[in-house]
Amino acid sequence: MRSSRSLLLFSTTFVVLGCMAQDAVRITDLAQMVRKPDLAQDRAVRSGMQAAGVDNARIELALHNGKASQLPIGLSTDSALSVNAELAQNYRAHRICSYSDGTGSQVLVQVLVEENHHMPNELRSKQDLYLVFPEAAVEMNLTDARRPKASPGPNWERMKPAKILVPDGVYATYDLAGDSLIMQEMMNAGLSTAEIDAVVFRCHERNWPSGIDEFNERYPRLKEFKKYKAFEVANWDDKVLLAIPSAVNKRMPTGTRPAVDIYMVYTQELEVSKKAKKQKKVKRRKPRRR
Repeated sequence: MRSSRSLLLFSTTFVVLGCMAQDAVRITDLAQMVRKPDLAQDRAVRSGMQAAGVDNARIELALHNGKASQLPIGLSTDSALSVNAELAQNYRAHRICSYSDGTGSQVLVQVLVEENHHMPNELRSKQDLYLVFPEAAVEMNLTDARRPKASPGPNWERMKPAKILVPDGVYATYDLAGDSLIMQEMMNAGLSTAEIDAVVFRCHERNWPSGIDEFNERYPRLKEFKKYKAFEVANWDDKVLLAIPSAVNKRMPTGTRPAVDIYMVYTQELEVSKKAKKQKKVKRRKPRRR
């Protein structure tokens, strides 16, 4: 029995090194991500999860989602991994298990969609991600209980409705963090630090939907901005900060539809912040000749 068990372990070149399925980890070296065309075809990955006690449903989900074809564009090439190395450290990730596939110690990491709305579009996926890294490329992070949750942003339902009248009045790369006046305005309005961080992060074009995150793609679609249902977060000097909530903009065209609330700075002179009802012009009747 012992000899057959040893033979089995040898033939699969698999040794379980340990697992804590809920361990929070930080990806410290994205460039070391091990490229796997299809996790379902990797016996070592499956064996690792089974030996670590991962339930069958979760194993099948990981194997189903673990395909290179489902990776976001920011993880799809070696050059993209290099460019996004620093941003990837902001992923909220979990260790599924550690295992050896014969080339060294590897870690299977899970990146949940619901925990990573704060990430740029090019690093987000429509389904949970399952990635493989060498042990040296990840490190333990705060536990789930201690780690602060990503803020969805301030409550837009308490804000004044707004309507974008002149779409090209937008500041697509405005640095909110560098403007002390608007930062103070948001604090005065009662926004928490986490809410302000969410606004600052998602106010830059690179964190907008994929169809409007660059000028060349955005310019032909500017007229669609008039259809956004927007709300005024704050105004200062000649500018106004608008919230574009995902919940009320689900009917926007693909490429402009936000997956999470986004924010835009507009020139206030070109923007009507209060959504006023247009008064209907009453036509005067000409007097009848008698």
